[in-house]
Amino acid sequence: MDDKKGLLDELYTIVGEDWVVSKKDDLIVYECDGYTLEKSRPDVVVFPRTTEQVAEIVRLAKRYRTPFIPRGAGTGLSGGSLAVAGGILVSLTKMNKILEVDTLNRRIVAEPGVVNLWLTNEVAEAGYHYAPDPSSQQACTIGGNVAENSGGPHTLKYGVTTNHVLGLELVLPSGEVIHTGGKTEEVPGYDLTGFIVGSEGTFGVVTKVVVRIVRSPQAYKTMLAVFETVDDATKAISGIIGAGIIPAALEMMDSLIIQAVEAAYHWGFPLDAGAVVIIELDGLSEGMDRMADKITGICKAGGVREVRVAKTEEERSLLWKSRKRAFGAVGRISPSYVTQDGVIPRTKLPEVLREISRIGERYSLKIANVFHAGDGNLHPIILFDERDADERRRVLKAGEEILRACAAVGGSITGEHGIGVEKIDFMPFIFSPEDLATMADLKRVFNPDDLCNPGKVFPTSKSCVEVGLRRRAAC
Repeated sequence: MDDKKGLLDELYTIVGEDWVVSKKDDLIVYECDGYTLEKSRPDVVVFPRTTEQVAEIVRLAKRYRTPFIPRGAGTGLSGGSLAVAGGILVSLTKMNKILEVDTLNRRIVAEPGVVNLWLTNEVAEAGYHYAPDPSSQQACTIGGNVAENSGGPHTLKYGVTTNHVLGLELVLPSGEVIHTGGKTEEVPGYDLTGFIVGSEGTFGVVTKVVVRIVRSPQAYKTMLAVFETVDDATKAISGIIGAGIIPAALEMMDSLIIQAVEAAYHWGFPLDAGAVVIIELDGLSEGMDRMADKITGICKAGGVREVRVAKTEEERSLLWKSRKRAFGAVGRISPSYVTQDGVIPRTKLPEVLREISRIGERYSLKIANVFHAGDGNLHPIILFDERDADERRRVLKAGEEILRACAAVGGSITGEHGIGVEKIDFMPFIFSPEDLATMADLKRVFNPDDLCNPGKVFPTSKSCVEVGLRRRAAC
């Protein structure tokens, strides 16, 4: 940055000196997100508290010709908030107010730094909740969820973030503030809100979000099906969906994950099982027992060892805690890990999981699996030691092969984690050159100078291309 002092002085004027971080040691905290294989420090981190402050920061970045990167809680798993070309990291964690709650019309208006779970907590007593529930929902923010189009276990029935966002306030890379969508179900014109959700912060900085809330179910029934093998578990999952049953959630964990979460949370998982499947029904209590019996019958036909039912709300909550904090529990069995995020047709689960096992053997890496089995969203967790350069190289190659395997069966290279910097080189697995060119054209409409979160989704600037070259050289 040619004139860092001048830029800092102007940032102090906009937000105050206490809300700017520029010392090298302090910036280490912001050199990566949850994807730790690639690191790059921003030149400065700034904490705006209003939309107008964000707009002023963006206009300042444009004038200085310096990149700016929106960032939420930093829980992303693809390097989406990595400052690949330095610049200004715009941390939105201080914009954390719930601005409006309208249970009659089932709407909440929130700032981007509001934590996902806070939305449900705000309306739980009134009998509502916010449906998308990423595993990191106790920490991740709604702005980051919008950027990555986050999902979660219960999106099998309820859908992902884009299905629950009605409107946005967005600061464009020009500094102009626009509003898309609104508080009503349908808005005429192009679906700009749909364009922005999942654009990974490359179209601008989201400063307000209008979300839909839904009625909380009258009853839940949460079951744990225990299987001897992963194959048996995946066949039962296909059988449940094939019977026309759509549970609220259908989650699978293999033996490695079972060991980690049982050591951490002591739910009572069988340590000798090959796989377990969490099955949750929700809705009206009438008929739920019959549906649970039908599911149990399908599991028995698939060779299930046993089916347990959570007997109390406390038991159900601990079971979900074990699942949603499974990634954190991996620290008990490995010093480092990378979580992949492919999507495949459900019928291909046994085939692809066997291939993932073979990939682990080829690269001498342990791979654990915990994923949203109902919609085929895989999360293979590659275990390694980040201090070992050769292991890092093998992890990158294994990750690439896993995503190739997903693409080869008609799947996708991401379901909810995004492309970020991690998967830029893999976009041609599923998109033609014409597809990529069209998406790049759309990005330029919003972000013509490529100052807003550069180096994500498509490598479009010199420094971003260099990141990709380094990654390929490491492999």
